[in-house]
Amino acid sequence: MSGSSLDGLDVAACHFQNHGSRWDYQIACAETLTYPSGIRSRLRDIGKMSGDELARLDADLGVFFGKAISGFIQRHGIARPDYIASHGHTACHNPSAGYTLQIGNGAAIAAQVLIPTITDFRSLDVALGGQGAPLVPIGDELLFHEYDCCLNLGGYGNISYKDKDGRRAFDTCPVNKPINLLAEQAGEEMDRDGLMARRGHVIHPMLESLNALEYYHAPPPKSLGDTWFDQTFMAVLDQWEDRPLYDRMRTVYEHIAIQVARSTHWLKSGRILATGGGAHNNFLMERLQQHNCLQLVKPADQLVDFKEALVFALMGALRSRRQVNCLATATGASGNSSGGVIYHI
Repeated sequence: MSGSSLDGLDVAACHFQNHGSRWDYQIACAETLTYPSGIRSRLRDIGKMSGDELARLDADLGVFFGKAISGFIQRHGIARPDYIASHGHTACHNPSAGYTLQIGNGAAIAAQVLIPTITDFRSLDVALGGQGAPLVPIGDELLFHEYDCCLNLGGYGNISYKDKDGRRAFDTCPVNKPINLLAEQAGEEMDRDGLMARRGHVIHPMLESLNALEYYHAPPPKSLGDTWFDQTFMAVLDQWEDRPLYDRMRTVYEHIAIQVARSTHWLKSGRILATGGGAHNNFLMERLQQHNCLQLVKPADQLVDFKEALVFALMGALRSRRQVNCLATATGASGNSSGGVIYHI
């Protein structure tokens, strides 16, 4: 799993057992691997690339993924896996126009590891009229159904829950992506534990402008992407660039907490499983809990950090069995599907 916050490549070795409608899982071992500086800077500049440059990055990223996976297997003495399941890195995502692109070439991965590789999990759902996101709800349904909601706090936040018609899900708002961008202005990679934001004060007109963005008032299913972030979300942040950095950051935290609370407003009690890098941010978790009447549950660190990688491994298992791995109730597609391209080797 390679996320939009550019924290690194998450690699997890997972075991699954199927018991009819129930799946058991184990994360045997997992690591987050740092991108080479050249790869990371190119990923950051995806929006400025020509078609040729993007195709080159797709191939180079696939080779990097493959070598990283091979090294991971060797370091941990892992027996030959049945398959590799790779989400890739989202280069562009515009489901309303009928396309999405996750780079990290699957053929290049397969050629490096010499193991069947499954990639491109989103495209079939988009072709079926869906958002191609969120995809994690299939894992929430099969692995974490004991929670009322599952919240992922990555570059973008997403939430899933079950109602009488099935599993519902949508992207809530940007989370780590704007926090990390603001932290970089202070010379840091991230706002560890929210220490910078904790020192700031909410800029209420800025908060009102963020909360008024059209996306938040559209009904689900819906999803976010970098084009929307760059053109819409950042346009609001840029209007307040003359205000103190910590105040802008504090305002973004409050915005996140409000949007997550709005996503669960109809539930008066219950538990939310909170995972993703943002779950390590103590101040962010405090603000989320302050605005939410549901209990936020942070699991063990391994699940916090590698739940998405775990779910894409599950999606690979389902795809290899030709079983549904993408839920139309979550994405808005015309039907459930078993998405993913398999490169046999």
